[in-house]
Amino acid sequence: MLRGLFTAAAGMQGMSFMVDTIANNLANANTFGYKRTTVDFQDLLYQTIKPAGSSAYQGIELPSGIQIGHGVRVAATRRVFNEGSMRNTENPLDVAILGKKGFFQVTLPDNTTGYTRDGAFSLDQAGNLVTSDGLRMEPNIQIPPDATAINISAEGIVSVVQPGNLISQVGQIQLASFVNPAGLAALGNNLFVETEASGPPITSNPGQDGLGTLEQGFLENSNVSVAEELVNLITAQRAFEVNSRAVRTGDEMIQTAVNLKQ
Repeated sequence: MLRGLFTAAAGMQGMSFMVDTIANNLANANTFGYKRTTVDFQDLLYQTIKPAGSSAYQGIELPSGIQIGHGVRVAATRRVFNEGSMRNTENPLDVAILGKKGFFQVTLPDNTTGYTRDGAFSLDQAGNLVTSDGLRMEPNIQIPPDATAINISAEGIVSVVQPGNLISQVGQIQLASFVNPAGLAALGNNLFVETEASGPPITSNPGQDGLGTLEQGFLENSNVSVAEELVNLITAQRAFEVNSRAVRTGDEMIQTAVNLKQ
């Protein structure tokens, strides 16, 4: 009886974690470049009361045994890097990656490299392309102060128009990819960093080595499906309620057993 209480409590904890994850996905439904997170569960250890194949009688083996589990636990959270829809902003500094493979590179305050799908870039006081947090794109691209127009090609070539209709190339945007992007660690602020699980970054120009191309004046929306997340939320809520009822039932059974002595 007591085992059932702890087993159901493990289920409640797992469903509570799932609700937390779904809530974070819904909260970021309008976050540019956000990739939704899913939860993987694993069943816990089993107590083997009678192993399968053991002898019931001389020369007769049991076709199945007796095992009882101890609930569930969260095994992992995984990022789903499917491509989100595109939003037209008409801002020449906004850039979207067309294709699910590829990340923009930015220089973090500790001089390490961060990776993002959020292409909402701006110019700092020196004309450098930076994120909304002021992090410079890597490799750095600087726009001349007298530029009258900025053009970013699908292959990542950044050129500007200067007085006299002089067109100059000022930089090349490079993208990074990973063998296992699900292994990246999220820092918040739409940033990821590499880990041993993700492997080292593989950098190349957009459109090469399977990387996506760029689209100027667009931003990638979150890939969260609100309808799907709400269905998952209802499923997690019902599973939580069922586990809580199992706890209540176990408590009532113990109470019944206690009352038998009175």
